[in-house]
Amino acid sequence: MEEPCNGTTRVSADAGVPLHRQLYLVLHDEISRGALTSGEALPTEQTLCDMFGVSRITVRRALADLSDAGLVDRRHGVGSFVRGPAPSHGSHLDTEREVESETDVDVVECGVRPVPPAVGLRWAARDDALYVLRVRRERDTGEPLVVTEAWLPVDLAGVVTESSLARAPLHRLITDAGVVLTCLEHEMTAEIAGPRTASLLSTAIGSPLIRMNHVAFAADAPHHLLSTVMSPTKSRIVVNQNAMDMAAGGTMFVAHDVSRPTN
Repeated sequence: MEEPCNGTTRVSADAGVPLHRQLYLVLHDEISRGALTSGEALPTEQTLCDMFGVSRITVRRALADLSDAGLVDRRHGVGSFVRGPAPSHGSHLDTEREVESETDVDVVECGVRPVPPAVGLRWAARDDALYVLRVRRERDTGEPLVVTEAWLPVDLAGVVTESSLARAPLHRLITDAGVVLTCLEHEMTAEIAGPRTASLLSTAIGSPLIRMNHVAFAADAPHHLLSTVMSPTKSRIVVNQNAMDMAAGGTMFVAHDVSRPTN
């Protein structure tokens, strides 16, 4: 077994992230990059305490989070072992249906409001829009998983309502309204949780989050905007590309927001 971080890493109470979450992220990285392989035993709790300079309670919370994330098996009296990769079956639609069947959605807000400047930059020539704020929760535990904000044309206000969202997903309501989408533009970024998002996701202010912004096009013009934010400790993003997409090379790219010198 490759020793995580050469046995020199220490987590810090000054990092702004709970110690058990820092340890979780370190071990998560070791598993993800293959330093800890499928079926391999993690160091003992006491060894982890000594390696990272933390208490046994901190180690146990980190291991519990890894178990909840499906990354390790904890065997009482034996230890913790890296799980093998879960088999992947079915299509994107199958996965979407599974997510819908295992989660519930709370509509926090649904109504017409002015378009904020940040949204207007990507959705020009609109003063007002239908705004929908939702939280997707794990059905059995009620744990919040994803916060979704949508900005839609005002003429959908009679179709996309709080009661209709309780019956059907947003994308289905939009399709049933006769909207034919021609393109989706996706953008993934990282951020830290502000007070409002932290409250909705039941996480700590300052926790790391993943945000996905989507612009949906109809008739070659932006039709609506959708933004989802989630915790990397609870959710992950999977991108599927077929051979044609990979050959074209234009379906994914990295944009760098850096300052350039001026002449």
